[in-house]
Amino acid sequence: MQSHSRSRIVLSLAVLGLILGGSGIALPAHAEEIGYRGWGPRVGMTMNPDQVHFGAHLDFGNIGGHIRLQPNLEVGIGDDLTVLALNGEGAYRFSSEWDSWTPYLGGGLGLHVVGTEDGGLVEESETQFGLSALGGIDKGLSNGSRIFFEGKAGFVDAPEFKFAVGYTFAHGAGRPIPGR
Repeated sequence: MQSHSRSRIVLSLAVLGLILGGSGIALPAHAEEIGYRGWGPRVGMTMNPDQVHFGAHLDFGNIGGHIRLQPNLEVGIGDDLTVLALNGEGAYRFSSEWDSWTPYLGGGLGLHVVGTEDGGLVEESETQFGLSALGGIDKGLSNGSRIFFEGKAGFVDAPEFKFAVGYTFAHGAGRPIPGR
């Protein structure tokens, strides 16, 4: 790997780390709901490139009002590419009713490592920043867990469209999530 590529990857990871981990730097005073709420798997399909993707997400609670932080990691396979996507995303949930189906809208920044395959082996890779908008519908369950269906449109160096379904296991499953 060339020195320039290593520097670009290190810089990209540092910026994404600031976005994901440093979000507490400028939180508003009413951000009492921030904190680890749970994790879960996600799976779906991607268009352009045409892939199947799977991964996991974390729920870091709300930074205020109805805005939830939910970074995720996804791996896409197919179309002679392997895409590793680390996404820092936030979404506005339109209702505070936890146990009803509720729409949400959001967006995020991503760091995508795209590997070109030849015969199943990754020959070369490229790191890109991505920008996307997302929307979906979710429902909180009585044990504090959550199920969701989500669509994501990519704008800058991101897949054109993704559809995913996911489940969030509540931290301390068996009890409702505080503040929800």
